[in-house]
Order: sequence, then C-alpha cells, then structure tokens
Amino acid sequence: MGKFKFYAVKLSAIILLFFLVQVFLNGFTEIFLLNSGAFFQPWRFFTSIFLHGGITHLFYNLFALLLFGSILESLIGERKFMLIFFVTGILANLIAVNFYDSSLGASGAIFGIIGALIVVRPFIFVWAFGLPMPIIVAGILWAIGDVIGIFVPSGTANVAHLFGMFFGLIFGILYRKKRVRRKKQKVVLNEGAIRKWEDGWLR
Repeated sequence: MGKFKFYAVKLSAIILLFFLVQVFLNGFTEIFLLNSGAFFQPWRFFTSIFLHGGITHLFYNLFALLLFGSILESLIGERKFMLIFFVTGILANLIAVNFYDSSLGASGAIFGIIGALIVVRPFIFVWAFGLPMPIIVAGILWAIGDVIGIFVPSGTANVAHLFGMFFGLIFGILYRKKRVRRKKQKVVLNEGAIRKWEDGWLR
C-alpha cells in the first residue's frame, strides 16, 4: 500500500465546493440531481453524489465521509477506496431512481464505505446513537432504521442507503479475501537460513 493520500478529504472538499455553487448559482442543482429523467441523462447518476439538499444534510455526510472514508482508505488504499465510493454510489442511485422522484447526496456512497468497513474491520469502535459501539452493531442499527424509513417516509433516500451498504459489503468481502490470501502467501522459508541453523544447533 502506498502513502496515504487523503482522498476522503479531497472528495469532501469537492462536495463542499459543489454545495457553494448550488447556493450561489440558481438552477445548478436541477441540472445535476437525480430524477426520473436520469436514464436519458446518465451523468446525473454521478453528479448527484456531490449535491446536497441543505447544510444539515451536507454536515452529516461530510462528517461520515471524513471519518469512515479516511479509516477505510488507510486500510485498503486510495484506489480501492475510490472504486468503492463511486461504484457503490452510482449503483445505489441506479436503484434509488426507481423509488423517488428526485434524489441527491453522497449517502449511498458513504453507506458503501460503511458496508466495506463492516467486513474489513467489523469490531472497530465508532460513536453512533450517542454511544461507542462496534461498527458492525452500528451498521445493523442503521440498516434497521432505513428499513423502517421505507415504510415511514421522511424525505430520506433510505433505499439508496440500504443498497449502498449492500454493495459495500460485497466489496468488503472481496477485499478481505484478497488480504487473507496475500497474508498466506507471505510465509517464505529461507533454505539457506534453515541449513545454517541446523549446522549451528543440531550437530
């Protein structure tokens, strides 16, 4: 793994920049958010990830991206982290567009990061619901909340959250298997060193 490159921080800066443009440029949000016409304007599946509906929405997503994103990036590297962010975000949007008239935000991608982190480091402690708990427990509680949110609509794209986490779990399983395989391959016996030890201790 190479030097830590702060991609979660850079993505957060881009999201903040997008939000400032949303605030000061009328019509910008409507051009790039996700809606029922997205299949005819496919760039919206990508651009909607960087848009947010208000300062509270922005704050929570940036906090989660900086925290969970930086942890995951440090564990699996920036390339895999970026792949998870964009692929889970876009796939979550592809499904969410069938359930909502319009949607925007990085939540699907962030839940993808959380899903991957649950598999890669299930017992890392996070602060959730006012308590410290393993991320696997927090993830289960967040998923339950989103399932309830589907039946009790609150303006939150719960479907995007759930599918983002689902795809993130898949990525986490793939990367965890690769890490285990790589660790097994690291066991190398140095024949020369073994013979030297035998000569010195087994005569």
